[in-house]
Amino acid sequence: MSIIIKPVKSGRDLSRFIKFPYKLYKGNKYWCPPMRMDERNTLSPKKNPAFEFCEAEYFLAYKGPELVGRVAAIINKASNTRWNEKLVRFGWIDFIDDAEVSKALIDAVIEWGRAKGMHGIHGPLGFSDMDNEGMLIKGFEELATLASIYNYPYYVDHMQKLGFERAADWVQNEVKMLPIPDKIKRTAELVAKKYNLRILEAKKAKDFLPYAGKMWNTLNEAFDNLYGYTRLTKKQTDLYTKQYFPFINPDYVCMVLDQSDDVVGFGVCLPSLTKAMQKSNGRLFPLGWYYILRALKSNEIIDMYLNGVKPEYLNKGAVSIYYNEIHKGFLKNNVKYVVTNPQLEDNKGAVLMWKNFETVRQHITRRCWVKHFD
Repeated sequence: MSIIIKPVKSGRDLSRFIKFPYKLYKGNKYWCPPMRMDERNTLSPKKNPAFEFCEAEYFLAYKGPELVGRVAAIINKASNTRWNEKLVRFGWIDFIDDAEVSKALIDAVIEWGRAKGMHGIHGPLGFSDMDNEGMLIKGFEELATLASIYNYPYYVDHMQKLGFERAADWVQNEVKMLPIPDKIKRTAELVAKKYNLRILEAKKAKDFLPYAGKMWNTLNEAFDNLYGYTRLTKKQTDLYTKQYFPFINPDYVCMVLDQSDDVVGFGVCLPSLTKAMQKSNGRLFPLGWYYILRALKSNEIIDMYLNGVKPEYLNKGAVSIYYNEIHKGFLKNNVKYVVTNPQLEDNKGAVLMWKNFETVRQHITRRCWVKHFD
């Protein structure tokens, strides 16, 4: 039976696009269902400010009457300009274990990209680095986080057979909580004193709001040379501040300030929402809100979401200041495990930090694939 590819043209089509992975991964105990409402907002040109510099098309794959796959084709014009390339991105890719399906989906993205002057394809990537990215290639029996992609092992075989090669890898670590290593504690104290740095004292979430813009500026500087990064615009950062800052716990967030009150480094963590999302199946109602609030209030697992340091402080040990401070919050709240955010394998400043911990386990690797057109 031949594979039919149909572009998403209606609200009903978009609903099918969003719902497909809930069927594909039904019963999978490692997959973290995304919030359906958030997915719809991210994929909507009216809601997502990234569409100011991105364009996209979404495709559904059918085998007879059955929906068997989906993919998003994205052109991030800002990224292509920044990196002097002409690549179309593929994201939100899911498919049954059928080589004809995966080929048809990728061919649809390639055809769309070619028509718009692109010379190659890479992914999985989103509209920006705030979207989930990277295909799982190691850690299929590890619990995924809300801010990361889970996929079945057969995806990797499909990509290799389609002629894709490695572009970049992201790794994640699981860290069992023990007292902070003395080396990090000493470094944090010495660096803070040497460069006149201090920690922002915050007792509630809104205490961070006056520094949110400075934090996003630091993130843009810190990430600027990382693979495929596109600087976040003010509209994007305003949206993320509004969406996420109300939920942060001061015990799991740290901002490091210099003498001019600028944010030179930061770390943002949240209690794991994976189990809550599995129970709610990506819905806020009728009980999703309850599972989420309960997970935020009491949780033995913490997920790291964002961290960064200004480039001029990168090799001066400033990273140790916010790790040391957040670690205190972990111990205070009886956290047992911390899962790091996906970090590029060649981002030595981020990856090498975990060599100081005795109880670290690198348990997950994700890959961005690339293929240039013939």
